[in-house]
Amino acid sequence: MRFGLFIPQGWRQDLTGIAPADQWAVMDGLAQHADEGSAFDSVWVYDHFHTVPEPTEEATHEAWSLMAAFAASTSRVKLGQMCTCMAYRNPAYLAKVATTVDVISGGRAQMGIGAGWYEHEWRAYGYGFPRAGERLDMLDEGVQIMRQMWTEGTATLDGKHYQVDGARNYPLPLQEGGIPLWIAGGGEKKTLRIAAQHADYTNFDGTAETFTAKSEILRGHCERVGRDFAEITRSANYNVIIGETAKDVEDRLAWVGEHYAKTVPSKAAETVESLRQGPLVGTPEQITEELHRLEKLGMTYAITYFSEAAYDRSGIELFESQVVPHLS
Repeated sequence: MRFGLFIPQGWRQDLTGIAPADQWAVMDGLAQHADEGSAFDSVWVYDHFHTVPEPTEEATHEAWSLMAAFAASTSRVKLGQMCTCMAYRNPAYLAKVATTVDVISGGRAQMGIGAGWYEHEWRAYGYGFPRAGERLDMLDEGVQIMRQMWTEGTATLDGKHYQVDGARNYPLPLQEGGIPLWIAGGGEKKTLRIAAQHADYTNFDGTAETFTAKSEILRGHCERVGRDFAEITRSANYNVIIGETAKDVEDRLAWVGEHYAKTVPSKAAETVESLRQGPLVGTPEQITEELHRLEKLGMTYAITYFSEAAYDRSGIELFESQVVPHLS
């Protein structure tokens, strides 16, 4: 099993209280920590503009700017976003941006891509908010354009949502075959079909029951399009709340509640309870057992998020020392 690490960028209230002038040092410090160790194969950010669980005036740093910065400041870890919203940037332009990140990083860029969902920021930024089917059609067309740009150097598509005519992309990405595509989302009719056609990796719900169900639907799409199901690595995102003892776990959850109460007090208790229900909440032994269970179901790439990472690395370090060695 491989592991990724989400770097706090503010979207989940995870830079609250840190002065803007100091935030890059915090983010880069965590990326350096992952880069210098061996536990994490990759670092990740979210592609959002407004905070959750509701918009506030707290920081939310832009994903692809961070990708370029991490490309220059790290040397080993892969660099991803889970996930880029297709409609926020023209896909030909996005392919060019990602290629530049790939070159800067020496061939470490990953493309996490999805249809998008956060209506508040869509409308605030003037993108409207098309119905789900249209957003998924945009994803399908955009992925086709990006593949052409990365493998052929030019792209032409006369689509319903995107039209490009000989868009050039030189140099090509350093990675042979282009930048790996992580198709995010578990939509059974369209998203998983797009994944079967184009994905190197998928990313959908990581709870055992749902992961198994989505995997079987993906398998069916692969059979219909003539794709080898085994070619696709299935990943999932996990909130990790880890402690040496049950009390330590509860203390960390309590900290999350107190932290969220500073900016979104009406959502603090709800956030804590949502985290508490996650599969990777517990002692190292409990989390290791659950990951072994998920691995047997085919989940072989876990992207981890630690709410307290910007303020306290002890949870990350405990995970690195007492969980990862049992699964790598």
